Amino acid sequence: MKVAALLATRATRAHRKAWTAVFAALTLTSLLLGAFGLTLVSAWSAHPRVERYAGADLVVAGDQTTRFSAASLGERETVSAGLTERVRIPRTALTVVRGVPGVRAAVADVEFPVGLVGSAATESATGRPWEAARLAPYALRTGRAPQRADEVVVAGGGGPERGGADRVGQRLTLRVGGHDTAYTVVGVADGPHTAVWFTGAEARRLSGHPEALDAIGVVAESGTGAGELAGRVRKALDTAGVTDVGHRADGDPATVRVLTGDDRGEAEFLAAAPARGELLAALGSVAGAVVLVSLLVVSSTIVQALRQRSHELGLLRAVGATPGQLRAAVGREVGRVAAWAALVGAAGAAPAYLGLRALLDARGALPTGLELTLLPPLWLTPLVTAALTVLVAQVAALIGGSRTATARPAEALRERAPGRGRGITGLVLLGVGASAAGTAALQRGATAAAAAGAAAVTMVIACAVLGPWIAEGAMRLLGAPLRLFGPGGRLAAANCAASAHRLGAAITPIVLVTAFAGVQLSGGATMTHAGDAQARQVLRADLAVHADGGLPAGAVERIREVQGVRAATEIVPGTVLLARSQLGAPELERLPVFGVTPERLTSTLDPGPRSGDLTRLRPGTVAVGADRADSLGVRPGSTVTLRFGDGQEARLRVVATYQRSIALGDFLLSRDDLLRHTSMHAASGAGRVLVATAPDADRKAVTNALARAVPGARVEPDPAPVRGEAAEQALAEVVSVAVVGAVGGFTVIAVLSTLALIATGRRPELRLLRLAGAGRGQLRRMLRLEAAATVVTGLVVGAAVASVPLLAFSMATTGTVPYLPPAQAAVIVSVVVATAAAGSLPPVWGTLRGRYPR
Repeated sequence: MKVAALLATRATRAHRKAWTAVFAALTLTSLLLGAFGLTLVSAWSAHPRVERYAGADLVVAGDQTTRFSAASLGERETVSAGLTERVRIPRTALTVVRGVPGVRAAVADVEFPVGLVGSAATESATGRPWEAARLAPYALRTGRAPQRADEVVVAGGGGPERGGADRVGQRLTLRVGGHDTAYTVVGVADGPHTAVWFTGAEARRLSGHPEALDAIGVVAESGTGAGELAGRVRKALDTAGVTDVGHRADGDPATVRVLTGDDRGEAEFLAAAPARGELLAALGSVAGAVVLVSLLVVSSTIVQALRQRSHELGLLRAVGATPGQLRAAVGREVGRVAAWAALVGAAGAAPAYLGLRALLDARGALPTGLELTLLPPLWLTPLVTAALTVLVAQVAALIGGSRTATARPAEALRERAPGRGRGITGLVLLGVGASAAGTAALQRGATAAAAAGAAAVTMVIACAVLGPWIAEGAMRLLGAPLRLFGPGGRLAAANCAASAHRLGAAITPIVLVTAFAGVQLSGGATMTHAGDAQARQVLRADLAVHADGGLPAGAVERIREVQGVRAATEIVPGTVLLARSQLGAPELERLPVFGVTPERLTSTLDPGPRSGDLTRLRPGTVAVGADRADSLGVRPGSTVTLRFGDGQEARLRVVATYQRSIALGDFLLSRDDLLRHTSMHAASGAGRVLVATAPDADRKAVTNALARAVPGARVEPDPAPVRGEAAEQALAEVVSVAVVGAVGGFTVIAVLSTLALIATGRRPELRLLRLAGAGRGQLRRMLRLEAAATVVTGLVVGAAVASVPLLAFSMATTGTVPYLPPAQAAVIVSVVVATAAAGSLPPVWGTLRGRYPR
């Protein structure tokens, strides 16, 4: 052990420059792993914010989770998904809860969209019963509680944009359920500025479901604990047989939930819990990618650092150092560098985590109400990832020094060619990557994207293993062009051909960044590009009518009666869940959909009908995208079982299939069917009416007539294309940016360090060439051409690696070739070129400077 310690100490001092590159790679590894680790644990401990029910000890609400079970490998497996629309409970639950011992008060709560109708526009608000205000609690600032049906309390903080709604005695025109009614403001209370409170009876009538409640807030008697009371309430509800409202699928129990503590926020912010699961899955995939890339980059950097010293290690082996002493010396040497680097990276993990959180917030990737929390012990996560970084470094050191340590002393000084086992391993990995790409071609959506990503990872690793052979093949192709550049070109061609293993080590990180960035950026860009193209093809309307607070009842009929209007279609966005078995495993897929009015639909929208009749779209029916119809094996006359956003299941008869499903989603539903299962957002103004004008109509005159026909609505002269957006799209975009940023950072470090190590190790060779008569200009040209050959080979191989899974993915999902925006492609090439130049030339400037070699 003393010999190993001595060797490690002397080697660390003697090779400080080589270990600087390793230190940088390990520091970045520790920083990124720590940042993503903190984000993962904060997402794991995240919960919806408690606002409206902060004054309640517990909340009784519907089960916002749907489940699906199927037999997988002989066992029953169940998957679940969060529901983003309100699951209501029967009003009878209120009587049951009020009868439980220890309940001081049980307050019914309902929520419904309200439009504040003004002279020019309609603003969205939320209506609730005044009794529910005590659950926050929200107190009156001035005035009194509403006592009559035409009285309301509004929240303070309304300014001029609310038309002075915070003044007691003012008359407001409110739109609820499409009907405009005048109310008198009798009080101003605390709370969000979009809140409007009615009497309990009026709120019950306006909610549209008088026999159902959104939630029940429960206040416990003094001395009764929340946990104890929750158990009593749970038992009472089970005894009374209270279940959620609506028909749920078999195997999907509709059990009313009793929420306490931080879980109370789930009854208010419905999208928070599903988003938490999506965030965990997305960050988990990113963390996995970062771990794989770090293994590849750190191993490559350490192996290259040790390869530069292969003759030194071989000499130690030849003079009698045992394999154990060499392994111990290398392990101690790497361990010292890794420990300091891991600690430095861990120190920067917290700021990086805060930056990633800021990016998530800035891009709207997190829903309103979801709070990422970190308990004090969880802040120690970077120390765990630092330990993982040291472990990765030790494994890489063991791999890098194994060949020299195990060689016989007589052979230790001789550099050996890559073995046959390495070549076979690389070819097997290429085959596995091609198989994963084939899987991507047979799948859709997230499954296809995951398979494409796995194919890219596997093929990049295969290229790293096959690096010497790839470099040798590339030099056979590039050797002739290089020789055209004179003596410097001939020197470059000879050096590259003689040191294929060295060139292979430099090519690997370039292949890594090109393939990873290409797959991550091109996958989303291909979908967006194809979807935008389809969205433009789908839209045939000339105008669109929209109101933030919702359109009044009968708006579509009034629009159709306007002179110059040829057709009008109301279109409302929403989501459904498709439950099915994939390769024997249960799967719940959340899909964006549209609900439409079918009358003269193809005059305003062109879904690209393939079969059936879209005008037969009525409640109880559905139109299916052609690709989805093929995967489900359905056609007009078949039935499809879907779950709406509130968990209720419906068997819908297929009336048509259509081609343009990237823009419109995989299912087109009746507007009435979709609105029946929508709790807030569509009814509060997310929908719009698309209007097609007659060929000879005066567009400006029709616009003015529409504004008069639908008071408070906006008329858009150039409607935005119709495009269904997946709920997690913003999160996916942030994840792609994070992955590309992490891989890009790793690659910059890897390319710089690898090329710098190679250049540093070539100083004796360059001195010898200068002594043999090579000029400084010739050597500079040689180095530039070698760097150019490395860049070209890495970019071409990386593009080829990326194209295989991307082509499979794009043909399966869009039917087009992959697309990468030219600006993003230029950034990838520029980063690679600049990094390669920085790593190849500066380390040897000292050797090339002056008349005599130094």
